[in-house]
Amino acid sequence: MRLLLFIFLCCGVTAKASRILIPMDDGQKNHLKSYGLAFWVLKQDGSEVQWLLNYRGGSFMILHTPETESECRLRGVSYEVITESEANSIEATISNPEVNMNSLKLLTAPKIAVYSPKTKQPWDDAVTMVLQYAEIPYTVIFDDEVMEGKLPEYDWLHLHHEDFTGQFGKFWSSYSTAPWYQNEVSEAEQMAAKHGFKTVRELKLGVAKKIRDFCLGGGFLFAMCSATDTYDIALAAESTDICGPMFDGTEADPDCQNKLKMENCFAFKDFVLEQNPYIYEHSDIDVDPMRRGVTEQTDLFTLFDYSAKWDVIPAILCQNHTRTIKSFLGQTTAFKKSKIKSNVLIMGENAALNEAKYIHGEAGKGTWTFYAGHDPEDYQHIVGEPPTDLNLHPNSPGYRLILNNILFPSAKKNKMKT
Repeated sequence: MRLLLFIFLCCGVTAKASRILIPMDDGQKNHLKSYGLAFWVLKQDGSEVQWLLNYRGGSFMILHTPETESECRLRGVSYEVITESEANSIEATISNPEVNMNSLKLLTAPKIAVYSPKTKQPWDDAVTMVLQYAEIPYTVIFDDEVMEGKLPEYDWLHLHHEDFTGQFGKFWSSYSTAPWYQNEVSEAEQMAAKHGFKTVRELKLGVAKKIRDFCLGGGFLFAMCSATDTYDIALAAESTDICGPMFDGTEADPDCQNKLKMENCFAFKDFVLEQNPYIYEHSDIDVDPMRRGVTEQTDLFTLFDYSAKWDVIPAILCQNHTRTIKSFLGQTTAFKKSKIKSNVLIMGENAALNEAKYIHGEAGKGTWTFYAGHDPEDYQHIVGEPPTDLNLHPNSPGYRLILNNILFPSAKKNKMKT
């Protein structure tokens, strides 16, 4: 009887002392759902996650419970049950000042909002696709919620690849007769009228300013594709009309280029507007997607390797199991480095082409991250194609960058506690 009691007590101590390690190196069979698992843990009362920066690809370590282990199996996430002694050994390795690693404590699950229209097509947004795949909860908001002042209810905001200039993505020349385009224009015009604006351009400028205030107040902004450069263009064009008559019924200001206020921009400078409505570009911020000599096989970008102890924010945002990532096209494919402000951090680049793919900066108390391109696992996604099946890409390094940004607010709000 005493022997049985001794075994029972030892087992109980072992269970309480053990941890679950979620490796994020090449040994992980589903990187994307691993972020969802970490988010799920943070939603449990009193739970925390240790994010082990640069340790086996940016692994997660959590307290072992039968429920958590079951959740790992249910989601198809690779995991290892380790003892408290093994966990202490990992932490000792990470704390070594000569090792480029760090351990961050995550305590809260950020409240996520996705800015997206009701007419969104299934091919429209990589972020909502990966959030759904990773089983990370989010709330869809649009112009009503933004103009009604609801952004402060959220920690993190993703911008659907919206055209904040009021030019409807410059799809007019190719898709003006398409039902989806007409529905988008009609919805936007009704929304503008509802909120007292004469044009969609003025509505989108109002929305852009609300988003700017969200960042300045401490919010975390993430944008992809054309929501990156058009956001800055809209802020710069605050005092002028850059839209032609096919977009708002009036001629653009002939002197609009000279009236741009570059100081309003988060990321970009010295850009020149593309005012031809038949050209599928907003400005010269974007690189030419058909750039000479670049093929799908050779189109790559490289992440910078930051100090996890001293450059914690970019280290978080660049956690991955590889430094070289397949690039992908979009209405905004990549940013010309010559158009990026000097205080902006370039985290991913193609140095040979002198272009940036993944950039970051601060705005007041908040931060923003711009990620160029449309879909990390579809090199050239054509309008009308079905959405990407992420079951075929569970280890996508390009999609991992999106999910790093999802957890970033939890680390930042906890002041990078170690």
